[in-house]
Amino acid sequence: MHVDNTDISLRGAQQTVDRWIRTTGVRYFSPLTNMAVLTEEVGEVARIMARTYGDQSFKPGDKSADALADELADVLWVTLAIANQTGIDLADAFAANLDKKNRRDASRHINNSKLTEQQ
Repeated sequence: MHVDNTDISLRGAQQTVDRWIRTTGVRYFSPLTNMAVLTEEVGEVARIMARTYGDQSFKPGDKSADALADELADVLWVTLAIANQTGIDLADAFAANLDKKNRRDASRHINNSKLTEQQ
């Protein structure tokens, strides 16, 4: 299945994941299995980040830093699948979450001396 990635929306991404799972993937894993998969994928992101931007180094034959984009896409994929399974429209959820952050943090970060001080 080819996806035009020029400007994919959250709703479009959720629909694409749903279509792929129902056709190519046969069916959804259970929500609990998807939660375990999400945990595993986030762990892969953490491992790559620690080796690329932290103090750890890659082992011979280990995934390279180029794998970060793929692992982040895996995190997004399973997140979209979980949203589909639980009836969450991520476009609506993201907009509501951003609104909450704007109300809650309107002056919090700008007044945080730890963020405004030069290091």
